[in-house]
Amino acid sequence: MPAAANPEREFQFSAADFERVRDLIYRHAGISLSPIKQDMVYSRLARRLRARGDRTFSEYLDRAQREPQEWETFVNSLTTNLTSFFREAHHFEILAERLKKHTAHAPFRIWCSAASTGEEPYSLAITACEAFNSLSPPVHIVATDIDTNVLATAAKGVYGLDRVERLSRERMQRFFLKGTGAQDGNARVRPELQRLIEFRRINLLDKSWSVQGPFDALFCRNVMIYFDKPTQHGILQRFVPLLKPEGLLFAGHSESFLHSADLFRSLGRTVYERADARAR
Repeated sequence: MPAAANPEREFQFSAADFERVRDLIYRHAGISLSPIKQDMVYSRLARRLRARGDRTFSEYLDRAQREPQEWETFVNSLTTNLTSFFREAHHFEILAERLKKHTAHAPFRIWCSAASTGEEPYSLAITACEAFNSLSPPVHIVATDIDTNVLATAAKGVYGLDRVERLSRERMQRFFLKGTGAQDGNARVRPELQRLIEFRRINLLDKSWSVQGPFDALFCRNVMIYFDKPTQHGILQRFVPLLKPEGLLFAGHSESFLHSADLFRSLGRTVYERADARAR
């Protein structure tokens, strides 16, 4: 059914409106919205129309392009954030083995390029603490995301108990503080974990990134699926000089970088190394 033909919608949402949204989010964030995302786009942006008192999508999109704060909210609204602690657990096992072999005086550096609400970077921090059997391991994690709302949540490090229920009792006792009183039903990551992580906003499509290599590991998981192949290749090309020659690049389980074999080669299990790395 064409977007404008749904009589149950509060606001008219034409095919032209949807194409304008697709164009804006692609040019700004590289996200390729498929036609089947019309209902999702309407649902998320209709809330903003109500909040701002706009009568049409055209009126709202004009506002978003005119007002920097609303533009940020527009981008945040269309950014999908699905995450959990130790998602795709085998990656953390591989990382742990690499951490245990780290003997350099400099800290082991990790860039988590899609931090979302923080579960992934805190899982990285826990992995580091366990690998070194210390709450102050020689590790520095840079955690970034395009969405300022989720970064604020991540920096707080407070989660409902339903978000951490799959963690072992040992990990809960060692790395979390259980809330009481007004915070009953929540758990907060220990300050020691927070000190290992630096949160920043980065749009992977920006011409420059506020990160400096080299990194020992780079997590870019479940992000590339929103980009087309040329955009993916461009981002991967910029990753190469930021990753140490022996560094590891981690992708999401549904992602493949085989189209960029000139840049990265697969080590299996959605883990990659630089194509120019020496074979081990």
